[in-house]
Amino acid sequence: MTRAPSVLAQGLSITSDGQATVAYDVPNETAVAVSVNGTTHAVMMATPDNLRDFAIGFALTEGILSDMAQIESLDIIDHPNGVEAQFWLTEETAQPFLARRRAMAGPVGCGLCGIDSLDQAVRTLPRVGDDTAHFPADLIVSACDDLQCQQPLHDVTHGVHAAGFLTRDHGITIVREDVGRHNALDKLIGALRQSGVDPATGAIVLTSRVSVEMVQKTALAGCGMIIAVSTPTSHALDLAQSANITLCAITRAGQTVCFAHPHRLEGNS
Repeated sequence: MTRAPSVLAQGLSITSDGQATVAYDVPNETAVAVSVNGTTHAVMMATPDNLRDFAIGFALTEGILSDMAQIESLDIIDHPNGVEAQFWLTEETAQPFLARRRAMAGPVGCGLCGIDSLDQAVRTLPRVGDDTAHFPADLIVSACDDLQCQQPLHDVTHGVHAAGFLTRDHGITIVREDVGRHNALDKLIGALRQSGVDPATGAIVLTSRVSVEMVQKTALAGCGMIIAVSTPTSHALDLAQSANITLCAITRAGQTVCFAHPHRLEGNS
């Protein structure tokens, strides 16, 4: 089965002038496992095109192989829950790799590297309750602009992401920054727990796109809403729908697009 690199998603565009149904092309996000001689090395979330190039580039930069002649075969295999790039390497190449196999430390752009199961990458999430915080549209539309004003590390470096916690009565109350968007979210969730703040009482605001691990972390924290400045991926939308999370994205220039569960937007019950 060929997987498209993008899919069409329906959303509700919200501005000060009203609401309208819109459609956006969002990037497709698929779990891609890289296995070597029958052993999974890592699973990453990736756009499902040019996967042969991806697998070879990954294997070269990870030091799994150094020459194309070391590849006996490479098959791209579609599974119901993702895609497998299945390498069979020469015995001389594979044995040192298998002997030193380790859990790979994920680079800052990926929150799932090192997971060695497609099932874990697309695992079922707990469903967030409907008793989590609801917000008027004007707070949601301005949330990303408000977060931008509370990013001191970004002001200095212009190279980090932020995750903030939006409350109905006090705006954005806690912000954490990091070079990795998923790291910033982990920091925020940790800060909320240490402060005794229930994530269900507010919304998570992100300076990044919304990919699968951002929805997973939000659901496991028990928060019912994500507001992001950039685009969601297809898999993130599916997870938000199943986990009962309100997902508002492309939140900038006085507009947001609600792609999932608009019932937490006041006036859209």
